[in-house]
Amino acid sequence: MRTVAVVGASLAGLSAARSLRKQGFDGQLIVIGEEPHRPYDRPPLSKEFLAGKIDEGDLELEQDGEDLAAEWLFGARATGLDRERRAVRLADGREVRVDGIVIATGAAARTLPGAHGLAGVHTLRTLDDARALREDLALGGRLVVIGGGFIGAEVASTAYALGLDVTVVEAAPTPLAGPLGEGMGRIVSALHADHGVRLLCGVGVKGLSGDTRVSAVLLDDGRTVPADTVVVGVGARPCVEWLEGSGVALDNGVKCGVDGRTSLAGVVAVGDCASWYDPRAGAHRRVEHWTGARERPDAAVAALLSWGAAQPGVPRPPYFWSDQYGVKIQFVGHAAGADSVTIEEGTPEGRDVLAVYRRAGRPVAVLGMNQTRLFTRWRKQLAAPPP
Repeated sequence: MRTVAVVGASLAGLSAARSLRKQGFDGQLIVIGEEPHRPYDRPPLSKEFLAGKIDEGDLELEQDGEDLAAEWLFGARATGLDRERRAVRLADGREVRVDGIVIATGAAARTLPGAHGLAGVHTLRTLDDARALREDLALGGRLVVIGGGFIGAEVASTAYALGLDVTVVEAAPTPLAGPLGEGMGRIVSALHADHGVRLLCGVGVKGLSGDTRVSAVLLDDGRTVPADTVVVGVGARPCVEWLEGSGVALDNGVKCGVDGRTSLAGVVAVGDCASWYDPRAGAHRRVEHWTGARERPDAAVAALLSWGAAQPGVPRPPYFWSDQYGVKIQFVGHAAGADSVTIEEGTPEGRDVLAVYRRAGRPVAVLGMNQTRLFTRWRKQLAAPPP
């Protein structure tokens, strides 16, 4: 294998490029990024960067003096993959022919129908998104966040600290019930009420009103919530449209084995677009978290360079964290399928719980709120190979 293309230049793509060099690949390395920016860190976009506490230089992921001897193609969107010619087609008409491919095209924020072209309406996924939102939050006023997931909650927390009047609208009866389960989702989302942020649950959004700029959010139950700025945080979709018809199996992302291998030889996938097989759960899952984008490329690159001969290990359980209203929230594992949840330390009222999720008595997930030390112990336990 003399030429490898990494399609995607965010954390997962950069991690794959680093791993290629670390594992001895000395051939031509091409990294293709749709955005015009060099690799940058996304988690601070909804927190420190949005609050103005750090600048763009603090987001850089590459180390000083780091040289991967790669050809970087920025502002280049992949539009297709020709499996016969092993070529990646780009939107500008160029074609990149290679021996191996790492798919790392990530995910894109879902939008709200009818919101296009209305000033003051934002999603938050990219650096450019964060720049625009930061400018609007600096104006103050009323912010409505549509979606009570982690991105929405972090934006609400940041905006509250900046002095805005904040309302969060969540269609589900309990925010964060998907990743955390209803009981723990209720405890974590109570942080909004603790700080005077309005949380409207169990109601959908009918649309937005405003002439050139948004002025209100219209709810399905007939209520109107005034807004000077709106953030739509209703999830993300994997960026895999460019792979349609390529022979790469798709199923809510790129369907992969336990080591990131796809249905095409010499093609692996990593990051938010990749749906890896999880032997612990017995199912394919997309892991849209920073840690997975940093760790999993090592296994995928080993599989790529060995043409699948490398013995795959069991991926560590997915881990993510969130900072909201001064509380550090950490989670590892999968809440789905747990038949019990017990609070082992702290209290819901103190917002300092350490909760363990179990299935048939075996721990499958852990949630910590300001319980970093105990959480770290449990995380190591969950990462141990299954019996």
